[in-house]
Amino acid sequence: MSAFTTACLPPETLELAPDGSECRPLVRLAGASCAHFRLAAGRCSRAVEHRSVEEIWYVLDGRGELWRRQGTRAEVVALAAGVCVTIPLGTAFQFRAAAEAALSFVAVTLPPWPGEQEARLVEGGWPLD
Repeated sequence: MSAFTTACLPPETLELAPDGSECRPLVRLAGASCAHFRLAAGRCSRAVEHRSVEEIWYVLDGRGELWRRQGTRAEVVALAAGVCVTIPLGTAFQFRAAAEAALSFVAVTLPPWPGEQEARLVEGGWPLD
């Protein structure tokens, strides 16, 4: 049985995610982990694909777009507070924040995030700054 865990959002960025966004790890269990991510206004992440995890995102604040691709299927989804999206295993993805405000979201990773080697860089939907 897992121990109870409680966490508060740290005020400072604790690490950078492989895609370049700010990451604040929160809690984890045997089958999942949860973290807060922030991408500064007007910024674009690097495009990545995960090797073994999938994610569920819930947007808290800001606006932006998510590009995701599985095989030959690709789409761009508008991101805004209240939107929830999935990043299934084998999905290449990239996201960007609108010019006027940072984009922030909570992501649940299944299984738990194993470390930086999990993400590999891929060709994305948008060029980097």
